[in-house]
Amino acid sequence: MVKAIRVHELGGPEVLKWEDVEVGEPKEGEVRVKNKAIGLNFIDVYFRKGVYEAATVPYTPGGEACGVVTAVGPGLTGRQVGDLVAYAGQPMGSYAEEQILPADRVVPVPPSIDPTVAASLLSKGMTAQFLLRSCFKVEPGHTVLVHAAAGGVGSLLCQWANALGATVIGTVSTKEKAAQAKEDGCHHVIISKEEDFVARVKEITSDNGVEVVYDSVGKDTFEGSLACLKTRGYMVSFGQSSGAPDPVPLSAIAVKSLFLTRPSLFNYAATRDELLGMAGEVFGNVQSGVLRVRVNHTYPLSQAAQAHEDLENRKTSGSVVLIP
Repeated sequence: MVKAIRVHELGGPEVLKWEDVEVGEPKEGEVRVKNKAIGLNFIDVYFRKGVYEAATVPYTPGGEACGVVTAVGPGLTGRQVGDLVAYAGQPMGSYAEEQILPADRVVPVPPSIDPTVAASLLSKGMTAQFLLRSCFKVEPGHTVLVHAAAGGVGSLLCQWANALGATVIGTVSTKEKAAQAKEDGCHHVIISKEEDFVARVKEITSDNGVEVVYDSVGKDTFEGSLACLKTRGYMVSFGQSSGAPDPVPLSAIAVKSLFLTRPSLFNYAATRDELLGMAGEVFGNVQSGVLRVRVNHTYPLSQAAQAHEDLENRKTSGSVVLIP
């Protein structure tokens, strides 16, 4: 038996329970991994509340971790006991001391990267990768708007977009977060509680607007984000921390011939080759110094409820990691 967080009913952070679970042995095509560090992502909150539906209840939350392979399924080649690996996305169940994973969903972690960094980085880093390189290909001369610029994904988006030669505008909620966003490559930082971000973006861009908006906030920012775009701009809505945006009539995006997408990591890392390519680029950017990962908060795995509460109340910045 190992310890894990279990959810028996949907609700607030208090539904996260610390319990004994059975892990079992890996079957064909599987590995067993002893987790060293576990990434906390806002999607974990969505599942806990029922915004997204877990396949079964009760369930163990979490979709990101880094650990050491402790057993491999029969006939499996290419992975061995002792390998340091990470995974992000599916299957759910990373809030556990040990877990069984499909071997084709784990990626090797370079020895120079600390497990805490890998666990905090893979999901957010691969999200930043497909947002900047696939959803909309950011190039020198582009101007981009990043909401929640001091958050886990936001921080990486700002650093990476800056390295790609874009002018980066970021929105944050506090002066402290504004200072971090500046450090992360934001050329212009808007404190959304103090300023109208739409008016400021128009001012910064001389009324031209931006090529792309990366919006993980949702309801509170969605309409304003559309207003910030230039003609044929890209609205990339990849989260909804403030709630689901209201429905958008086609006429709202027809005015400027806008593009609107609601992407997810699962669809961009669907094949083994895509997964390895994305993870390789993310780890490579950490090793080369393009990306600096801020693990600003660590909690014992047993205190996942407190971590969720702090994340929802915007008391965290950068990445949050749970330690088994």
